[in-house]
Amino acid sequence: MLSEFKKYLSESLELPDQEIQPILSSAIPRKLRRNELLLQAGDVCRHKVFIVSGILRTYSISANGNEHIVQFSSEKEWTLDIESYDLEIPSIVNIAAVEPTEAVLWKKNDFNALLASLPLLKKYSEQLISRKIYENRQRLLTAISATPEEKYDDFIRNNPHLVTRLPLHMIAAYLGISLKTLTRIRHAQLYR
Repeated sequence: MLSEFKKYLSESLELPDQEIQPILSSAIPRKLRRNELLLQAGDVCRHKVFIVSGILRTYSISANGNEHIVQFSSEKEWTLDIESYDLEIPSIVNIAAVEPTEAVLWKKNDFNALLASLPLLKKYSEQLISRKIYENRQRLLTAISATPEEKYDDFIRNNPHLVTRLPLHMIAAYLGISLKTLTRIRHAQLYR
């Protein structure tokens, strides 16, 4: 698991081995079973997470029991509940494995020390945050202005690697549409 992450660092950041070693030495490898929680709503998010393999979903459960999925994170992506992590307050979301998942975690103090001592990692981290802000803004605009068909088309275009790996009810929960509507859209696409 750590060797996969080391390869990612070498390719993405072009870090020399002597700078990769401190990142690896503070890493906590973690394997999650399908549906296992990495973070439970009400707990404080204390780790940055890199997904080596598998898929994590970030979601909340409404008062009426409906699941609302905020994001999916898969291989070579980072995730956390940023508000809970930064402010050290209880999370309002859960993070759970959609499928068996291997991840690497860092405690907040350890990761902050790495950012302070490794300028390339800090710069890369800032670029990832900016990219995620742009993606979230586009997702929000799509969510409030697109038709269900446009939302699904956008999902397929931006996440082709996830379409066959996710249950339809999770895609529907992510898009904010009913499973019945999603089934109708997919059926209509087959006959286009």
